[in-house]
Amino acid sequence: MSQIEIYTTSSCPYCHAAKDLLKRKGATFAEINVTGDPVGRSTMSTRANGRTSVPQIFIDGRHVGGCDDLYALEEAGELDGLLGS
Repeated sequence: MSQIEIYTTSSCPYCHAAKDLLKRKGATFAEINVTGDPVGRSTMSTRANGRTSVPQIFIDGRHVGGCDDLYALEEAGELDGLLGS
């Protein structure tokens, strides 16, 4: 199984949607909540090539993007391969 990291904030509906998709896929992930954490958000932004919105998702260290990007991978049939499913 792949190593998944997802940067989130507590009240973000897109974060919840991305986590829900990953859970439906049976994937486990490390959630990094950056609510009120400017250092954590800066780290996220650096890793995500300047993106500042949440969620930001990484699979095996590769930045795959945000919620819409994750769902696009699912629709294209590419997410299972990335998750090692």
